[in-house]
Amino acid sequence: MAERSAARPLMKQSTKSAVASFLGAMLEYYDMSIYASASALVFSKLFFPASGESALLLSLATFGVAYVARPLGGLLLGHFGDKVGRRNVLVVTLVMMGAATFAIGCLPTYSQAGLLAPVLLVIMRLIQGVSVGGEAAGASTLTLEHAPPTGEASSPPGP
Repeated sequence: MAERSAARPLMKQSTKSAVASFLGAMLEYYDMSIYASASALVFSKLFFPASGESALLLSLATFGVAYVARPLGGLLLGHFGDKVGRRNVLVVTLVMMGAATFAIGCLPTYSQAGLLAPVLLVIMRLIQGVSVGGEAAGASTLTLEHAPPTGEASSPPGP
């Protein structure tokens, strides 16, 4: 009986960690999917109008830049997660993603800033990619660290 009551806080903590990781990942990937739609629909006209036929390809390439930066985010932010705590790093990843997304919305267009506009867009996408990579690695590790030991998760809840 004492084992079951001791396992309850552990189960609550593991459930809480899993839900928090899920919600963080959902927000990160929601931002990524919004960007995918925007890059296909409007960014080719706003940031690459002088590129003619290849404008859509360049716009979609900026979408891919974030995926190239993901391993760097996993390594870099995973290191800091080990040093300062995963929860803190996960909060930083959410702030990074939100700030980069907001900055993309505030970027000047090619007609306003010239070549600087697509360069800034790529930099913001790199930040978003690092954020997603760090979030994926950190959330997975946090969930596993708070998982109950083998066998305890399958035991039925007590009264």
